[in-house]
This record gives sequence, C-alpha cells and structure tokens, in this order.
Amino acid sequence: MKQARETAGEFYVVLNNIRSTQNVGAILRTCDASGIDKVFFSGITPSPIDRFGRKRSDVSKSALGAEDSVKWEVLEEIGKSVESFLKEMKSDGFQIVALEQSKNSVDYKNLNKEFPADKRVVLVGNEVKGVDSEILDLCDVTAEIPMLGEKESLNVAVAFGIFIFRILEI
Repeated sequence: MKQARETAGEFYVVLNNIRSTQNVGAILRTCDASGIDKVFFSGITPSPIDRFGRKRSDVSKSALGAEDSVKWEVLEEIGKSVESFLKEMKSDGFQIVALEQSKNSVDYKNLNKEFPADKRVVLVGNEVKGVDSEILDLCDVTAEIPMLGEKESLNVAVAFGIFIFRILEI
C-alpha cells in the first residue's frame, strides 16, 4: 500500500562518485520507498541509462523498477557540477547535509533536533573515499552513523537507508 511521505518539505539526494551500480539501484529503491522528490547523479556515478540511451540492467537489477518511479537527472548532462548545484540549492534555501564521517560530523539521530529543515539535499559520496573535502565544505552539516564494532563504516546503500528513514521520520 503506497502512502505519501508525512514529512513536509522538499528532499533531494545527490549521489556523487558512487562506483557500484548495485549501490545506485539499491539507493534508488530506498528513495522510492521513502518518497524522495528527486535524485541527482554526479561524477562517476552510473545513471539508470547508459551513454547510448539504453536502460542499464545492472542498475535495474537492484532498483527493481525504482529507476522508473523516482525522478532523476545527471548533473553534468544539465551543465552543472556538483559544486555549482549545491551552491544553487543553498541560495534557494536548501540545507545541504552530507552523510559522511568527519571530525565535525554530528550523530545522525540528532540531526533533526539540531538542524531542522523543510528543504534538504542529502549528499552521499564514494564508497571508499567518501565525500571530497572541497564538496564537504559546501555542506551545512555533516552527519554520521556511529560505528560500534570493528569496522569503520557501513555499505553506502545500507547507510543511506538507515539515514534517510531516520531524518525523514517515517
């Protein structure tokens, strides 16, 4: 049963330099499930359509149709870099939130309490290198999921799923 996202406001996602088509598909599926308004691909992130205009089966394998139900664009195809896009969103009143571990990051569970926003862009970066520091500097806040075990991080698609459902308070 499909229902509308209860949280008011606009929510966009930027996938910057994600390498894995499976992660892209899984994130698209989570975006559909959580009612994200639009996803923007940038850098090396594979979009659901290849450079020849064909549907990518490697993305759709994990997206399971979400590549068709979620609105999306490739920033470079609309003449924007991730930096220019984030600056534009900030000037339009959006809060830019990076999901990343850094010395200045806050616990993701406190994000809505400390940084309320009804217009938000969530930025997710490369599976190994994370979000580039120059791009991180453009963000209003960096949030992380605390790790309690020996591993330093979660898979990017898993982390995104945990994060987005918490900050949307679904």
